[in-house]
Parts: sequence; C-alpha cells; structure tokens
Amino acid sequence: MFALQLVAVVIGLAATAVGWTFFINRIVRFVRYFKLGAPTLEGERTREPWARTVTLLREFLGHTRMARLPIVAIAHWVTMVSFGVLVLTLAQATMQLFNPYAVLPLIGHFFPYEWVTEFFAFFGLLGIIYLIVVRQLNKPKQKGRYSRFFGSTFWEAYYVEFTILGVAGCIALLRGAEYVLQSRTGELTNGILHFPFFFWIGELLSGASTGFIEAFIVVVALIKLLISYAWMVTVGITPTMGVAWHRFLAFPNIWFKRHADGRTSLGPLQPMVSKGEPIDFENMEDMDEDASMGAGKIEDFTWKGLLDFSTCTECGRCQSQCPAWNTEKPLSPKLMIMNLRNHANAKAPWMQAAQQAQAEATPPAEPGPDADKKEKKAYAKALDEYNSISDPHENLDLLGTLSEAAQTEAVRPLVGAQDVEELTELGVIDPDALWSCTTCGACVEQCPVDIEHVDHFVDMRRYQVLIESAFPSELSGLFKNLENKQNPWGMSQRKRMEWAKNLDFEVKQVGADIEDLGETEYLFWVGCAGAFEDRAMKTTQAVAELLHIAGVDFAVLGDGESCTGDPARRAGNEFLFQMLAQANVEVLNEMKARKIVVTCAHCFNTIANEYPQLGGNFEVVHHTQLLNRLVRDKRLTPVAPAAGEAVATPVTYHDPCYLGRHNGIYTPPRELIGSLPGVEYREMERSKEWSFCCGAGGARMWMEETIGSRININRTKEAVATGAEQIAIGCPFCRVMLSDGLTSEQAEGNASDGVEVLDVSQMLLAGVRRGQGGTGATAVAPAETPS
Repeated sequence: MFALQLVAVVIGLAATAVGWTFFINRIVRFVRYFKLGAPTLEGERTREPWARTVTLLREFLGHTRMARLPIVAIAHWVTMVSFGVLVLTLAQATMQLFNPYAVLPLIGHFFPYEWVTEFFAFFGLLGIIYLIVVRQLNKPKQKGRYSRFFGSTFWEAYYVEFTILGVAGCIALLRGAEYVLQSRTGELTNGILHFPFFFWIGELLSGASTGFIEAFIVVVALIKLLISYAWMVTVGITPTMGVAWHRFLAFPNIWFKRHADGRTSLGPLQPMVSKGEPIDFENMEDMDEDASMGAGKIEDFTWKGLLDFSTCTECGRCQSQCPAWNTEKPLSPKLMIMNLRNHANAKAPWMQAAQQAQAEATPPAEPGPDADKKEKKAYAKALDEYNSISDPHENLDLLGTLSEAAQTEAVRPLVGAQDVEELTELGVIDPDALWSCTTCGACVEQCPVDIEHVDHFVDMRRYQVLIESAFPSELSGLFKNLENKQNPWGMSQRKRMEWAKNLDFEVKQVGADIEDLGETEYLFWVGCAGAFEDRAMKTTQAVAELLHIAGVDFAVLGDGESCTGDPARRAGNEFLFQMLAQANVEVLNEMKARKIVVTCAHCFNTIANEYPQLGGNFEVVHHTQLLNRLVRDKRLTPVAPAAGEAVATPVTYHDPCYLGRHNGIYTPPRELIGSLPGVEYREMERSKEWSFCCGAGGARMWMEETIGSRININRTKEAVATGAEQIAIGCPFCRVMLSDGLTSEQAEGNASDGVEVLDVSQMLLAGVRRGQGGTGATAVAPAETPS
C-alpha cells in the first residue's frame, strides 16, 4: 500500500502542478490577448455594475438564455452547477492520495454538504449522458447542414463530455468506497443520510477487504486528478476550445453585454467608434488618418469582440435559426464567429509584436499651423512610417520574426481574397456569407452566452463599403437613390403625399396646414414604403382612416420626410445613414415632434432606438400598438360580417424581425388580431422569438438572392401550411416579401389562390367599416383570441 501511495502522490502532485501552471498561464495570456482589441466607448460596458451583476446571476442561475430548449437547459444547468460545486472534491481527492480516510477540514461528514455533492454528482452524470445522446442524435451525418452541430469541432466536445463523465463517475466510486470504510470504522450511523445517492455502490463493494478498499480509493482519486488536470493542460494549450472555455468566459461576456438590464443586444446598432471615441461625421476633416472605419482587420474589433469570439461554445443555436443558413447560403453565424476566433488567436503573436514595437517607437510631432508645405510633407511621410509598424504587408522585418503560421494569418485579409484576380489567398470571411445576413437578430436572440453577432457583421460591412468600396452591385443604386432622392425607390419627394389623394378626409401636413407638431398629438411617420410602394400605400391609407375614425389628432411631414437611413446603415454605409438621420432629427426637433406612430418596423427601430444617438428623443409607437390601444379603449369597434356572409377566416401572423426580436413587441399585434370578430387565429411553428425572417432586412430587400432557395418563399410556405387564408403582417418590407413569395408559390401551383397578405390595420379597418355600415375590404366572421 505504501508503494502504491508513494507513486500516486508523486504522480498526483506532478499532475496538479502541471495542470494549474498551464491553466493559469492561459488565463494570463487571455487577459493580454483581450487587451489587443480596440477600446469601447468609455463606460459603455461597465455602467450600472449592480444591474449587470443581477443580470449575470439571473442568466447563470436561471439559465434564461437556454430555456428555449428546456430539457437541454435542465441537463446543462445541473452539469454546469456541478462543475463549480464539485471543485472541493478535487481537494479531497488530493488528500485521499495520502490518506484514504481523509475528509475536508471543517466540513468533515457534514451531511448537507454530502447531500449537495452527491446530488450534483448523480444528476450531473445523468445530465452529461443526456447531452451526449443529444449530440449523437443531431450529428451532421444524420442531418447534414441542418444539424446545429454542423461545423462544430467534435473532438473538443467529446473530450469535454467524457471528462465530465469520468470525473462524475470517479466521485460516485469514491463515495461508494467511503461508505464501506466509514461503516467499518463505526463513523457511519446513518448510510442514507450521508450517502443518499451512492450508498448502493458501497453495498456492492462491501464484500471486499479493507486493504482493497483503501487501495481502490487511492487509485480512483489519482484517476480523478489525472482526468481533471489533463483537462486543464488541454484547455491551456487550446485557447480556441470554446466548448471548454465558455465555462469561464461566459461570466465576463454576460456581465459586459451591451445592456445592463439583460436585454438582448439588438435594436440599435452600435455607433462607429475609433480609438474609443465616437466618430464625428460632421467634422470628418479633423479625423485622424489612421482612424478605423468599421472592422477591416481583426484588431479593429473591440476587446469585447475578441471576448465574444472566444466565448462561443459552438452549440449551433444561432446557426439553427439563421434564415440564410436554412436556405442553403454560406452564412452560418456560428462558423463566422469560429473563423474570427481562430484567426484572432493565430494572428495574436503579430498583434502583440506590432503593439510592442509601436509602443517603443516615437510618433512624429504634428507640425504647427504655420508649417510650410515641406514640413507637412515630411510629417505625412513620418506618420506613414509610424503607422506601417502595425501593417504586416509593410513591416516585413517584424513579420519575419514570427512563426510561419502566424505570418500567414498576419497577412490574411479579413473579408474576401487578398488578390481578387489571382485568388492567391482567401479571406477569413467569405463575402457571400457577409452579405447574406439579413440582420434579423435570430443569432443574437438564441445565443446562450450573449455574443453580439449583428454588430460584428455590420462593422465588417462598414469597412467593405466605406474603405474598400466592395459591396454587391445592387447597393450602388440604393445608395444613389438615398443620397439624391432621400428614398430607396428614387421617387420624387413631391410624390410623398399621393397616398392621401383618394381619402375622403383631409390629412394635415406640417408646414402647410399646421405650423408645428405642438398643435397635434401624433406625427404619423409614413415612411418611404408607405408613400411609394403600392401595397404599403394601402396600409398607410388604412392607418390614416382608422386614426381619423378614432378621433386621433395627427399630422404628417409630407415632402419634409425622408428615409430614416435604416437600409444604408445595415448595408454598412454609415456616412449615408448619418446624413439622412441627422437631417431627419433636425426636422423632427424643429417641428417639435413628441409622439410618433409608424407602420414600418425598420422606421420604428431606427427612430426609437438610433435617433437618440443623434439627439433625437421621441416617444415612438408602432401602428399595431396604437390601434390595439384604441380598440381596447372602445374608440375603434370592429364588427363581424352579417350572419351567413362568411365563416371564420383562418389567419396567421408573421412577426417582423425589427418589431419582434429587435424590440420585443409580440403581444399587441396578436391581441389586435384576436379582437377582430370572425378570426380563427393559427400560429406558425416558428413565431415570436423563434420567428423566421422574411428576407428583407439588412438591406437585402434591394439585393438579388441568387444563392440557395429564397428566404421569403421558405417563410411563405410555412404560413400557407397553417391553412390560413390571410397572412397578417405589420411591416411593409414583410408585405412585399411575403406577397412576392405567395405569387411565386401560386405560379407554381404550391399555394391556394385564395390566400392574401394583409396588414393588420387593413383587417381592422374592414371590421370597423362594417360597424359604420360600410363594406369591409375583407370578410371575417366569431373571434378567437390567439394564445
């Protein structure tokens, strides 16, 4: 026994030293690595520390981000908590190498601790077995690209899973052996009390000799230590092992998330920042020459971005919900984040070397205002030389000091090919993947560790548009129309009021009928689609008529209104967005706008969430919210069709991404539909947080969809499959996409000719008109409130 213990002690202590050395060394290197990222806005990620701590505890202990897969969430919760709770068993196992009878000081045989230990060891064992089964049932071999684990690094996942399995199994065996020893020494007075889950293992071992049990404990304790410290060594040398490192990095990643109150990091896009300061677009001539415009290289991402990439656990929830991935496009949010993570870690040696070299170099002194042309030229040359330190294509001497792998990653472009003509080296991110994103936010909504995918993708788009001028050709027309005509369709501003020509009441226009918006309750923001797109104009007319009937005092800007800038910003053209948005904010402030009602989900999100970044603070409501309130207040009363005129009309509702996921507005549209007499509501399988995009967001409305199948047709098929005769929408973009999808399906004979796409306001107007003795635009009959 002494020889066995001696060998076990030597091996165990050596493993302990090596394991902790590798683990702590990696943590130190992680901190240095994250510091390589660009700074964030001051206080942006640290304000409201108490609220952030509460958010962290809620997400951690409540598993709120994982609850969308409830059984998996329960199994993961037990496994996750057991990882922390059972850490003391590591200390006890070390003590048992020296003495098989050893117990933890102070705790001893304190039965509540033993209950907690056995509970989490037992259910942690069951939990990890369940998670292993889930992974096997969802392997890409069975489901192809539709497996959420497609592209994940399987050996890493297997290693982590079987490490947990091995540790939990060793704890079970040790507890069973301890039961035998304590029974024989007389310490055990109540087996069930102290060994509630593993007493039966002790009963199985009860026939063995005491010497055997003592040796058994030493051997199993050593195995437990070797498994644990081998894991530490493995993760220590593998910084890209997100499936392991998320156990630690998820905590700071959640704490530093954008919103301290725990809201999903959607809604507004982050403003463009350079060196921790927001870019002043009104004084671009004063901007530093080396200021970053979006993300053109990995070091342009902030430290929070690098933390995001490293935290990815490769679970694939984002991938499984991505509309682009589900329609055979190259974009997988998971694979994008993994590629960025792997590239960042491989390029880190260059980033560190360049940062150190730049810190040791002396930046050139800027010439004074009286400097002559020669001095300014010399300064420009010196500044170029100073900046070239961080450019691996220029600083070849420094590049040559790195390993071959680090050199390759240092010169690798972030997006696309380094040499477009020769395609000598592919970029980290496929341009087709980057431009396939609809910015719907499904990835951010689903991520259990709060990675902010959309912000990172748009930052890369910004660089491609503003610096490289590398973007889909269709966007050239969009940008030109927005710049010259202030709307995506390139229509004349004079036509912005044509939608109101056939109304039988007057729509007040600011500047013509009233001096400013202080004289009215609401500004009705019509939007470009509502003013120029034929189908959306019907929504505009319906909303205006409903507001008129309800006695709501409202006015419009008419030709004083221009595009909010949403498509420009999501396409990466921040300059154009700033131009449009600042002009609108000036007009709205000058006209004393207070409360604004909008029909477009994109306009809603931009005015409510992004205009405050430019000094425009308004109370913004979506038309479905306001109309629902008016119905509840009995200011609008929809009436059922006459008896025998129609049966209940099956209706389904499509959640606009920028109303639902980005702003959490799910209930008002459904309540409004449920208030309509004669509606049989049918929910689509993918709805609310799980809703599927129509395909128009992220400026995709103006880009051709040439890869894979069409997103709008995918969504339309799901809507038609409910048996609905009407597809209700709450956004003009969605209306265009689903109408086109329906037309395509009907042309191919895959959809009923009786199905139509209507805005919720049109459905309400039909019922209200019937109550006034008019003819409804749609036939609906008894109400069934959606669940």
